[in-house]
Amino acid sequence: MLVTFKTSAYSDITFFGDAAVSLLKLMGQSGNVPGALLAADIPEALQTLHEGLAKMSSAESESNSGSSAASSESSLDDSDSTPPVALQTRAGPLVSLLQAAADANESVLWDN
Repeated sequence: MLVTFKTSAYSDITFFGDAAVSLLKLMGQSGNVPGALLAADIPEALQTLHEGLAKMSSAESESNSGSSAASSESSLDDSDSTPPVALQTRAGPLVSLLQAAADANESVLWDN
């Protein structure tokens, strides 16, 4: 499933369903698709998303500090696949969309 976020203040952004639902939940939403945020609710959702991403970053930093660099390098060398893109990285375009919508006082819709 693909989920597309839309607002008249920014270009449409499409995510894979699992990433979109995770980001919606970090924004304080139910994760249901389709859905919408009214313009008045976007600043709070954006703040909640920033806080959720910060908590994820600190939790990942703590869990990675206990492992040795050598073991993580060897596990990457042993597999031919690339490491997954972190949710914090994937969130960048959505944060930009939400910020543009907030600045223009526009609502945001998402659907598949």
